[in-house]
Amino acid sequence: MPRSQKPFRRASIPVQEMVSKFVEATGTPLDEVNGVSLSGGAEIVDRNLHRPGLVLTGYLDHFVPERIQILGNTETHYLLSLSDEQQSVAFDYLISQPIPCIVLTSSNQLPRALIDRATDASIPVFSTTTESTYFMAILRDFLDDQFAPQLSVHGSLVDVYGVGLLLMGRAGIGKSEIALDLVERGHRLVADDVVMVTKKEPGVLIGSTTDLVQHFMEIRGVGIVDVRSMFGIRAIRFQKRVELVIDMDLWDESEEYTRLQMYDDTRDFLGVELPRVKLPITPGKNVTVICEVIAMNYLLQHYGYDPAKVFTDRLADQIKQRGRERPGRGITWFERDFE
Repeated sequence: MPRSQKPFRRASIPVQEMVSKFVEATGTPLDEVNGVSLSGGAEIVDRNLHRPGLVLTGYLDHFVPERIQILGNTETHYLLSLSDEQQSVAFDYLISQPIPCIVLTSSNQLPRALIDRATDASIPVFSTTTESTYFMAILRDFLDDQFAPQLSVHGSLVDVYGVGLLLMGRAGIGKSEIALDLVERGHRLVADDVVMVTKKEPGVLIGSTTDLVQHFMEIRGVGIVDVRSMFGIRAIRFQKRVELVIDMDLWDESEEYTRLQMYDDTRDFLGVELPRVKLPITPGKNVTVICEVIAMNYLLQHYGYDPAKVFTDRLADQIKQRGRERPGRGITWFERDFE
């Protein structure tokens, strides 16, 4: 299977592909109005949407024709308020530009003459019963997903106590075995061997599996394991935010490992810096439990408690009090406890 690759960002999406995928993914009705052939290669190159209110009046400054044009109640009612000749002039301001397609929302309809003008310009027109604001929200989210930069990473992604742990390391070090052990302990597998990391918005990385691999795992010496069939639907997730990187490597005496602060390093994915734990592997070490501890410690820090800082402060206070108590006793009073 492929290892880490260069980031991939989609430059465009054909209108035909956009429509079919959008309807399948969201269940939102989107019907063809004018039957323009979509095989001609009309493509969407901008993830943003546009409502051409002022464009219909002839104001074309700052107009971005590459975007999908949404005609809602305001635009259609404005056109219907004009005479036939004025409608043609207003509509020509819009279709004279190289727009990819037009979507009529809220069950709005245009006069047949305007639909025919769009057909003559080879501009597909679609209609939906969905209200404008809601339709634009889900379409924008869909396009964000289609145009988002993506990276293929070699590793395993597991949801541990709600924290997305990305297990990384060289081939054969035991990433899949550790992920399987975490699943057996009640955590949820997102992806194994190939993790598709997508930058959904600034600072947010979403990890998912591939259509081919899904929730199958390859365990060396055992073969292919179907986690979903073996452990049930509660043992998997289809996507999860990547929050921590656990970089595993064999113990190296010449290497210096952190002794106090757990997250003292970061790793960059698509311009997002993620906390990185450098975890040395030695025979007999219970890496599964350590992964759980790393996740719980991350949650503690997320809610404002930093064990390393608390220990450092306590150590500083103890140094200040040195010499005030009996050696070896600290300040503990045993209260007649002889156990």
